[in-house]
Amino acid sequence: MAQTTTGTGTGAGAGLPRGFRSAEQGWPELHRIPHPPRRLPLLGDVLGADRRSPLQDSMRYARALGPVYRRRVFGKEFVFVWGARHAADLADESRFAKHVGLGVANLRPVAGDGLFTAYNHEPNWQLAHDVLAPGFSREAMAGYHVMMLDVAARLTGHWDRELAAGRTVDVPGDMTKLTLETIARTGFGHDFGSFERSRPHPFVTAMVGTLTYAQRLNTVPAPLAPYLLRAASRRNAADIDHLNRTVDELVRARRAGGGGGQGDLLDRMLETTHPETGERLSPQNVRRQVITFLVAGHETTSGALSFALHYLAQHPRIAERARAEVDRVWGDTASPGYEQVAKLRYVRRVLDESLRLWPTAPAFAREARHDTVLASEHPMRRGAWALVLTPMLHRDPEAWGADAERFDPDRFDAQAVRARPPHVFKPFGTGARACIGRQFALHEATLVLGLLLRRYDLHPDPGYRLKITERLTLMPEGLRLRLERRTAPVVRDSVPAGGDGEASAPRCPVHRAGD
Repeated sequence: MAQTTTGTGTGAGAGLPRGFRSAEQGWPELHRIPHPPRRLPLLGDVLGADRRSPLQDSMRYARALGPVYRRRVFGKEFVFVWGARHAADLADESRFAKHVGLGVANLRPVAGDGLFTAYNHEPNWQLAHDVLAPGFSREAMAGYHVMMLDVAARLTGHWDRELAAGRTVDVPGDMTKLTLETIARTGFGHDFGSFERSRPHPFVTAMVGTLTYAQRLNTVPAPLAPYLLRAASRRNAADIDHLNRTVDELVRARRAGGGGGQGDLLDRMLETTHPETGERLSPQNVRRQVITFLVAGHETTSGALSFALHYLAQHPRIAERARAEVDRVWGDTASPGYEQVAKLRYVRRVLDESLRLWPTAPAFAREARHDTVLASEHPMRRGAWALVLTPMLHRDPEAWGADAERFDPDRFDAQAVRARPPHVFKPFGTGARACIGRQFALHEATLVLGLLLRRYDLHPDPGYRLKITERLTLMPEGLRLRLERRTAPVVRDSVPAGGDGEASAPRCPVHRAGD
């Protein structure tokens, strides 16, 4: 649920609050910022561009043009930033705020003023944030842990069957099933039955459709979009309708059951009032927040897990070191407790290093609250904005060294973290609008990696080369792994799943979805 947007398109100004200005209007000395060569009249910097991979295109230009550069596409100018000094400046909440534009603004027809897509002046994001924040407390997380274990067991059961049949496993597909079921069960008491399906759940298909359409809107001139994307627009409308109907049915089922008593995110949305104002979320906003959590709450985490498993398979020594930590910390306990997950410090470093190289929410935009100067170099007027390219920020040699392209989890040991400047690792966005579910995602992903490392040896396809799919978020394309079941010590079941010797937390009732 981090802030994210990719692309270089024309939807940037659509839906902006009155008084906000375009990048070109807000950068008085735009001519000082480099741009790609071979700029064409009207079309701009489109030669050699691949509209299917705008983020990777932007990374390529970043390497050539430096830590601040601009691109013009169909008459609109966009400023990209990735230098550590510049990103640190943009993280200053007194001078900069989240900017909703590009792909994020394109998602407003489905998510509206949800936590992720709300404009800063809209009140519902703060209301929802304050109401839902207790849902990510330590006590709440300990309760979610039990259900995370249950969903992970469904994944390993599926992988055991694939292994027995001599098949490789579809890593991105199975991680998507895992994370969708996890957020659906922990947040909303719902079961999509993903592991019992041979094809993705229709909700996932509709979600991918809306994300892909939002990306495509960035690749065509806004006035021509209704004509060039007419068929895609009809499909997108149908996808949005499916997402809305799915969520409306979920809410109706909760209300029909009397509501309350489960203590999950949906209960908080329906029953909890703001601690100071007494306000409640409106029914429309509840729908938007549920969609936001279901989509953002699983899409980015599934990508993070997929990249981490890719790197573990490619680096067997790192995998063995991580596995040894799991064996040492968890011992012969069948179901690791909530507190035991945080003790997997090296496994967490593997996850962080994967998010460094390929943050699945690969960019975030920041706008000036008032006239200012970025990094003492570039004047910006109020409302001017820039897009931070997170994968390039995470590769800045000033912060990460000359070997920044190399996968090395030890970059995240405590001493190395303290030695780096602040604001150079931003996979969850920054500031007041950063991802509310960060700790949820990190706990889930660390738990799952520990369980999989303990159970399997991971072997890559020797011919596989990492290819990135972009649909606003990032995912490895076509990643399959061969599994080998480990010979492990017999585990005991004496420790409850809810914690180290503590009573197991109560489970939320789960409602199975039909077709």
